[in-house]
This record gives sequence, C-alpha cells and structure tokens, in this order.
Amino acid sequence: MKLSVVILNYNVRYFLELCLQSVTAALEGIPSEIIVIDNDSKDNSCAMIQTKFPNVIVIENQNNIGFSKANNQAVKQAKGEFICILNPDTVVSEDTFHKAIKFAEGKSNLGIVGCRMINGSGQFLPESKRHVPTIRIAFQKLMGFSKNYYATTVPENSSCEVDVLTGAFMLMQRELYQSLEGFDEDFFMYGEDIDLCYRVQKSGYKNYYFSDSTIIHFKGESTLKNKTYFKWFYGAMQLFHDKHFKSKKAVSFAVRIITELLPRVLPKLDLKKSNPPNSKSVSILQPHSEASWLSRIEVHSVSNTDELRKNQKIDLVLDTTCLTFKQIIHHINTYKTPNVSFKIWPKHTTYCVGSDVSNRRGEVIHFDRFEYRTYF
Repeated sequence: MKLSVVILNYNVRYFLELCLQSVTAALEGIPSEIIVIDNDSKDNSCAMIQTKFPNVIVIENQNNIGFSKANNQAVKQAKGEFICILNPDTVVSEDTFHKAIKFAEGKSNLGIVGCRMINGSGQFLPESKRHVPTIRIAFQKLMGFSKNYYATTVPENSSCEVDVLTGAFMLMQRELYQSLEGFDEDFFMYGEDIDLCYRVQKSGYKNYYFSDSTIIHFKGESTLKNKTYFKWFYGAMQLFHDKHFKSKKAVSFAVRIITELLPRVLPKLDLKKSNPPNSKSVSILQPHSEASWLSRIEVHSVSNTDELRKNQKIDLVLDTTCLTFKQIIHHINTYKTPNVSFKIWPKHTTYCVGSDVSNRRGEVIHFDRFEYRTYF
C-alpha cells in the first residue's frame, strides 16, 4: 500500500464530510486507506462516516486524548509506505497526493513534506512554512511579532527546504514516523508539529514546503483567541523550549506574563454566535441552478466569475456536483475579493460550509432551514 491518510476528528462532522469527499477523490489511482480517529465527538461524526464512507477505517475513542496521542494511535494501524497527517477542516485537490508523493520520492534524506495552504477566504496561510521557534523568535511571537516565526524569505510559490511545517498536512514515510515514535504525547494540543519537525531535522532528514499543490485549511489560525488558547499554545511553546533548549526560567517567566496579560488586553470578541448576513445574497456557482427551494434566502445563480466583480456582498456557494475540488480551490485562490465570502456545498447534502475570516469560527449553513451554525 502506498499511502495512509490519517484524520483526527473532534466535533466537526460537516467539515469532515467535505474533507472525506475531497480525500476520496484525491486517492483515485493510489493504493491507499483512510483512517479517521475520533476523540469522542458528540455530533454523530462516526455514524456519518459509517453510513456515507463505509470503506473508511474508524477508531472511536471514549474521551478526548489529544492530538498527539490520537494520531500515534492511528498510525500504529496504518499500512501505507507513506502517511499523511491531515486535519478534518481541509479540502485537498484531486491531484494533491499524486503530486506530493512524486515530489517526496524525488528527494533524498526525506523528512516531512507540507503543502501550500489557503484559508476559506483564499488568503495564503503563513504557517505553511515556519522557522524553528528559538528563544528569540518565540519571545517575538509571544509579544505578537510573527514575521520571524514564519519563513517569509521562502517565496510562497517556490518549493523549498524549510524547518517547520504544520500538522494540518504532513506527508512522510511511515517508517520514519515510527522510528521517531511519532508525535510527543506530552503535547496535548499545539506545538507537537514543531517538535516533530525539529526532531526530524536533528536526525539528519530534510523537511520541504511543496508549493505546487494548494489545499484549503478552513480553520487556519481562527481558533478562538481566549485565555484557554493562550495557555495551550504558549504552554506548548514552553514545553518545546524546556525539552530542546533547556531555557526553563526565561521562557516560563515570559509565558506566564504573556498568557495572563494578553487575553485581558485583547478585544472582547463574542465568537460563539454568527448571525445570518442580512446584507448578503447567496449565489450558487454552477451551470444551471435549481435552488428555488432556498425560498427564505435571496438566491441567484452565477455561471462565471465575471459576475463576482459587482459591488454586492454575496456568499458564493461552490457546488461540488459540477465543480472539481481543484476548480473550487482555484476559484477561491484566484477570485478572492472583499465583497465575496466562499462556501462549499458537498455532494448529496443540504448544507454548505466555510470560514470567512481568521477571527471567526467556521460556519455551516443548512439550506433547508437557512440556519448558521458555528464551529471550532
């Protein structure tokens, strides 16, 4: 078997369904398997998989054991020569795995391959390529200066060796993952990808940012920036430095100050709810729209992207029944404008999903009820 795709899920059932549709399409022609490990979701995610994706291997945990431990648990069952650690809130192109594997097989001393990522509004995600967060870089990150945290000197559209990739998409040989004992399970959430990339480099292997394939990562850095987030993220940063740089006193002091201070001075954003965009219409990008059943929404069809140049604010729904995932990613990447919000309509469903901006949670719109639900 060539590839095992490992997806950790936790209460993102609708995004997971879209992700699995794109992954299934992308694995055509590749001897492969999909393993979803679920950390005790309460949204019927596992039932959805069993009904709609019967060939997917499902591992159901009885509690949330964290990112590192769950992925390690899944990889122990994987059979592929390569593994791909993939987030459930991603959308891959039909040629993503074909291209990434071909790129990986052409490299010696291969470590981890990551790809170019955009968010749900088409903006490039700088965490696609990062530097090792040394004490200086980590402190700058703690203070809100992220320039040196990301590998900004590496061109966005050039494949190149980099230090750190993101756990949203990590392709590597299964034997290497196992030889390093996978993710460090001391990291519950955040930092485990940095730690693994750093250990890969220390073992003499090279990590690569692969720019020739673009995927959507809806969540990006849109996790709610509250006190809990800061404690998790910067606590993981502290753990990383304690482990690798032996700088406990200096870093722990900075972490303690920042984690207590920043959440208090940040704008108080209520991200738990998202109201329907009254100033928008919902447009379906498909050759022939039969969306009259969306009777409670002002709906019109657009057959080409030229119509997006109007000033009207719209939710543009990209229909997977008539657009490939590669076309959808291209549209979002190419036609991003301030007046357009993108959503994706999975096949055989009555809802669409998307994430408009980095400080909002992911959204699910149920067409039959015109209901907005927020996630992440």
